[in-house]
Amino acid sequence: MATLLRKIGLIRLHDRDTEDPKHHQGSLKGSKGNQKNNANKHCQTANETNLLSTPEIKARKLDQHGKDKPTGKDKQGKDAKEKQQTHCTQVRTRRLMKELQEIRRLGDNFITVELVEDNLFDWNVKLHQVDKDSALWQDMKETSTEFILLNVTFPDNFPFSPPFMRVLTPRLENGYVLDGGAICMELLTPRGWSSAYTVEAVMRQFAASLVKGQSDASFPDSCTWQRRSAR
Repeated sequence: MATLLRKIGLIRLHDRDTEDPKHHQGSLKGSKGNQKNNANKHCQTANETNLLSTPEIKARKLDQHGKDKPTGKDKQGKDAKEKQQTHCTQVRTRRLMKELQEIRRLGDNFITVELVEDNLFDWNVKLHQVDKDSALWQDMKETSTEFILLNVTFPDNFPFSPPFMRVLTPRLENGYVLDGGAICMELLTPRGWSSAYTVEAVMRQFAASLVKGQSDASFPDSCTWQRRSAR
């Protein structure tokens, strides 16, 4: 029996010894290659993880994220600005609607108002009456001029800032009227303006100034901004 076992063992040993040695080398080589590739992949992944987790890249990502997302202060400032603009628009609208209704209610034919393209903030105003004892009134009668046409635009912060007025027709060479038709009066400057002034009151003051007359050479310095606007 022992002899038979030895023979079987020898045969088995012989079978292992007679196997192709290249097969063993290839298997070992393949195993080593797989181990090497796995090791390289592991190292590469580890390196990428280390690179992505460096403080510089983290800071860069946080900085980029902060730029894309508005801060709380910026949002609050934007909201406050929008609320202020909305409030100013509401104040201007209510004031002009009230004045327009008052002018139409009076019906004294001193002035009439037409909105330019239905724009509440852009008026064409016809001034029908000036002092009938003045030279201007006589000139208007001789030329069959029934009214003086003015354009009045109201800024965003009206009535806290004055409107801009200019004469469209006829061409007036004397008084507070500049070459381009802009009107230079103290009450239409930021220094002379008051939010209590109404459009009708301004028109009456303008009609009185036309009668008094004033040469272009004696315009006050405060009207310089009106000169630039007329050009």
